[in-house]
Amino acid sequence: MSKISLEEAKKVFTKFVQNLQNEITKEMQHLDSGIKIMNDPWERKDFKGLPGGGGLTRFHQGEIFESAGVNTSTICGAIDPKFASQLEGSGSDVWATGISLIIHPRNPHIPTVHANFRLIHQGERFWFGGGADLTPYYPHLEDFQYFHQVWKEACGPYETYSSMKKVCDHYFTNHHRGTEMRGIGGIFYDHFYSGNLEKDLAMTMELGNNFIRSYFPIAQKRKDTPWTAEDEDFQLHRRGRYVEFNLIHDRGTIFGLKTNGRTESILISLPPRVKYTYNYQPRPHTPQSEMMDYYQPRDW
Repeated sequence: MSKISLEEAKKVFTKFVQNLQNEITKEMQHLDSGIKIMNDPWERKDFKGLPGGGGLTRFHQGEIFESAGVNTSTICGAIDPKFASQLEGSGSDVWATGISLIIHPRNPHIPTVHANFRLIHQGERFWFGGGADLTPYYPHLEDFQYFHQVWKEACGPYETYSSMKKVCDHYFTNHHRGTEMRGIGGIFYDHFYSGNLEKDLAMTMELGNNFIRSYFPIAQKRKDTPWTAEDEDFQLHRRGRYVEFNLIHDRGTIFGLKTNGRTESILISLPPRVKYTYNYQPRPHTPQSEMMDYYQPRDW
């Protein structure tokens, strides 16, 4: 039996995501010394018009990190009963806290990265969810292997890497484009509760604490790599695929909008620059055409 109550776990996890938000910001400032940061606290009303919590949207814009959102929120209260019926719990009152981040670097040799870690309570049920996934634009295979190795090690004590990787590969796919993934995956899990609250809380915080190690060494290694106009053109077209996924398939976007979240904070995930060209294809026999082969599930 767990030694911690659900209410205690909520407090611990809320503090954890707030601290992680600050640690990630420090890492970004370390790599991008001139980065500008906008702190934008917000509050929401629930479905009945009552106070329903809020959050802190933190927008970053710099030379290395062109656009990034590292956001935390804690919401509570009533939500639309029709949407509530689609969730895992019972009733129309929901409590949720978490951190959600998206980083769009300027240099095409640095991948875009997304991560989130959350705890949701609805009626008699509660569950954890989250993960991290990488969207590269250049075939630096050692970076892909490194990213997955960090998550394999982090999941090791819980024996969850294989299952979380499989879910991630399937979820972060533009299914309207066949089996084309938006990136090269990572880990993802949702509706997670093993029956041991203390263990699941520890696992989710341990995974959250590994995000910095999984991504920023890659950014550090690639931040000064020269790039070409063709590199950037491919990056902008692949950002278009990112937009497609977030607006068509992403559950987090839907959850935020359906629970009366703050629209600007939700859509901060969209890249600042993007390109669409009819029937776009990269030039054959280039790093960009090679990269297309990696937007499919594979063992790393």
